[in-house]
Amino acid sequence: MNQDKRQDALINFRKAHSLLGKIIKMVEEGSYCINVMQQNLAALGLLKSAHQMLMENHLNTCFKKAMGTTNEKKKQEMTQEILKVTNLFNK
Repeated sequence: MNQDKRQDALINFRKAHSLLGKIIKMVEEGSYCINVMQQNLAALGLLKSAHQMLMENHLNTCFKKAMGTTNEKKKQEMTQEILKVTNLFNK
């Protein structure tokens, strides 16, 4: 992963981590449901953004390299990995 994308993903993961602590505290304190849900959506947005960065990097590096080989088994494995992660993301 290139350094800029790695830093951007780390920033999003750290922000989401911080938000999760805030959300847990809000739930423990009985905060208004809508406020908790808004913070939850913010954390989800950060995680989705980080996921997108990771996916783009993987497709542009590892996947692209695998597709450039003549190893059909490796190509199939990489394709299956992408499909698996995409299916998990869409659940």
